[in-house]
Amino acid sequence: MDVLLQHGLVLFGQSVSWAEMAGQLCALAVVFLADRRTLWTWPVQVGATVLLFAVYASAHLGGLAARQVAILLISLYGWWAWLRRRDPLYGLVVRRASTVERAALVAAMLVGTVAVAVTLAALDASWAPWPDAWLFVGTLVAFAAQGLGLVEFWLVWLAVDAVGVPLQLASGLWFSALVYLVFAGLVLHGWWSWTRTADARERRAGVAVEG
Repeated sequence: MDVLLQHGLVLFGQSVSWAEMAGQLCALAVVFLADRRTLWTWPVQVGATVLLFAVYASAHLGGLAARQVAILLISLYGWWAWLRRRDPLYGLVVRRASTVERAALVAAMLVGTVAVAVTLAALDASWAPWPDAWLFVGTLVAFAAQGLGLVEFWLVWLAVDAVGVPLQLASGLWFSALVYLVFAGLVLHGWWSWTRTADARERRAGVAVEG
């Protein structure tokens, strides 16, 4: 892994390690695959977590590094959950979150961010504990909601991207910041795609009930 961290290439006058480039490209592929609701989403995510853990640890971003470990565990759950949530017509079963579920997502983001930020600051594990904590918690919430097939997980990703871009730039990880910008475009398309699928499935279920 040291070889991937210490070597890379120069793009537009900036040095990018092989580990950062490969990890972020895998992460980018995950968003593309999730949009299409394919099971390949999860094994590709596992590869991304291994590479990005090394990148963030070397940049002294403890929250972002630690979240890769948590993402790995959630990815294994998501893989298992998607295998069980299949529809013969629409593939992966996706749906809108209930009011209670939406409130739980927001509460988890806010309470989790405070708890993680305080912990990172106390351990001196990050030079930017609050945005680092927001990304850490937001990512976990997004992947958990993704595993459940909730359309709203895309909106959580937008909140993560809004903080992730400036933090990556401030950390000198400009390639990662560029990838986060691309993420935003893919996330918007994914939200639109999953919403259409959820609406179609709800209409189909409504017709079946009326019939």
